[in-house]
Amino acid sequence: MFLVALTGGIASGKSTVCRMLEEKGAFVVETDLLAREVVRKGEPAWKEIVEHFGSNVLDGEGEIDRARLAQIVFTDEEERAFLNRVTHPRIFQLMFDRLRAWEEANGSEGVAILDIPLLVDVKAGDMFDFTLVVDAPPELQAERLVNDRDSSSEEAWARIRSQVPREERLKHADFVIRNEGSIEDLRREVDRAWEAIRSRAEASRQGGS
Repeated sequence: MFLVALTGGIASGKSTVCRMLEEKGAFVVETDLLAREVVRKGEPAWKEIVEHFGSNVLDGEGEIDRARLAQIVFTDEEERAFLNRVTHPRIFQLMFDRLRAWEEANGSEGVAILDIPLLVDVKAGDMFDFTLVVDAPPELQAERLVNDRDSSSEEAWARIRSQVPREERLKHADFVIRNEGSIEDLRREVDRAWEAIRSRAEASRQGGS
């Protein structure tokens, strides 16, 4: 299986790009969804988070209140590092479990897209065959967070600054999808990216045969 890491800053449009690539036949794993799984009530990560942060990070059902937890970790580097230590190994284990299950059911010739927002932050790029970066200017990221996710401007910029700089992320890209125009513009960018992925995957298969 040809493994593609898809990354990008917050509110860059990664989920939309994932849907477009899924329509083209890629198997897509979004680590944000896995992150929700590993912190469900009663899971080991849930227990560690509650022990560390207290019950004030829980909602009325006893689940992790992600918005409340985000307010803490996006403004405190040490707390964010703790949360990453608790969740990241479990997220990656679950991700590779899903990949193995898909490969067993479908064979090894496909393309898998792994949406990993913090790929560069956690230095995991070497685990993949190809790195795809969805890019948008920070000012546009902040605007989307304010308009689409009800963040304050201060919260938006705190989240953006908590991630690696845009320039550092772009250094690791095999291909960059620019997402600063219309949905039609984005679809054209994804078309170009898919052709680049297919070309690299085919070259990889021929090189390994």
